[in-house]
Amino acid sequence: MDIIEKLRDIVGERASAAPAERLCYSSDASQVRGTPDYVVRPLSTAEVSDVVGLAAAEGVAVTARGAGTGLAGGAVPVRGGIVLDLSGMNRIVEMDLANLAVVVEPGVVQARLNETLKPHGFFFPPDPGSAAFCTLGGLIANNGSGMRSVKYGTTRNYVLDLEVVLADGSVVRTGSRTLKAAAGYDLTRLFIGSEGTLGVITQAVLRVAPLPKARRLVIASFNSAEEAGRAVAATFAAGIVPSACEILDRMTVAVLRRCDPSLKLPDGDVLLFEVDGSEGAAAEAAAEIAALCSASSGAAAAASVAVVAGSGEMEEIWAARRLVGAAISRLDPAKSRIYVGEDVGVPIKEIPALIREVAEISDRFGIPAMKYGHIGDGNLHVALFIDVLDEGEWARLAGAADAIHRAAIRLGGTVSSEHGIGAARSGYMMEQVGSGALSVMRAIKKALDPRGIMNPGKLGLDDGPAEVGGSGCSTGADGTPGGTS
Repeated sequence: MDIIEKLRDIVGERASAAPAERLCYSSDASQVRGTPDYVVRPLSTAEVSDVVGLAAAEGVAVTARGAGTGLAGGAVPVRGGIVLDLSGMNRIVEMDLANLAVVVEPGVVQARLNETLKPHGFFFPPDPGSAAFCTLGGLIANNGSGMRSVKYGTTRNYVLDLEVVLADGSVVRTGSRTLKAAAGYDLTRLFIGSEGTLGVITQAVLRVAPLPKARRLVIASFNSAEEAGRAVAATFAAGIVPSACEILDRMTVAVLRRCDPSLKLPDGDVLLFEVDGSEGAAAEAAAEIAALCSASSGAAAAASVAVVAGSGEMEEIWAARRLVGAAISRLDPAKSRIYVGEDVGVPIKEIPALIREVAEISDRFGIPAMKYGHIGDGNLHVALFIDVLDEGEWARLAGAADAIHRAAIRLGGTVSSEHGIGAARSGYMMEQVGSGALSVMRAIKKALDPRGIMNPGKLGLDDGPAEVGGSGCSTGADGTPGGTS
């Protein structure tokens, strides 16, 4: 019996080998490409278990996928095999708010969870720019975060327990619903950020937090992005921890104004500080940040400072911030943004140095670069854009992205703060974590996935280029396709 027939015995017509469907699962938002041999859409843990068990018996690769919003090729089947589309497993199973917890399936969209929680006075703090469409399974698999990780932390801080299908098809639970636990290895955190290389997440117990009673937004404009970076360091040195701290360089501000001329943003390189808490605490923190950033204090030499208290205006600004990645074409319709070198992070004190180096790299390679992102936790997003019909620009783009990655590592940082390593950045893992740590990761991978079927070709965990189960497609260290299926 063919594999497709065996898959249909498990999930019926929700398994396909049609070329058109396979092509739909051959990419994400990165430049990584790889076409699966089969597409399977399970609706239960039992179906996932049976599919993975079959894959193990047949030696076929399995790549889990949610909404396909990844930026590093993490859900692209670079070795072919089965793509497991988990978007149909989208139930909020339980609202256990007395225990500050919810139980969800991996296909639940992040924004939908928060819409459900809001009437009850709670929220799930990780807040990625893709919240309107990214799924919680992908968020957990990449340890994603977003704008409010400065105060609230990343996804790993909110996962209490996972249900995971292992590489042999068996099912395990990794934690409990208690907010504190000290019983053996922390298996939950082992799977968070593992990008599907150790197992498939089929359910999660997530911790939620009470909604703050009040919020304020401080908008400060500076004469340079480097100067804005120094203001961030000064704010933390004063003992103030905002709930969000974002940078929008002047090019980013120009893009947003073209999208919405009525948007109330000042000229220059802009910092957005959000503070929350009680009404009095939020107002006091906002006033302190405004004073620190004001030109009269001399601490950071802001050109302008404003405090926004109205929820409507605040939401307009945050909604605009979420559109930055997609809005770049308004700056130059002849160019397109390519997601490479876009997710670097450094220790907070190195932010000014990173901004300075990115500007120098942009000039050296002749590739325009927008700088924006979660500067309050050292995470800078760099938007590089080119004329995709110009081969010379593609070559310079690759050089610029590589230089940005290596600058982040040299400054004690990372090539990915929240988007993941996937296939696009796997070539940096040895330099990023060192040979000893990478050897430990490979040993864990080998122990849990001895046949190497779980999302192969990712995180630099493969010992060699051998393909697994299917015609597949390999990628280079820079994420460009190295073959076709």
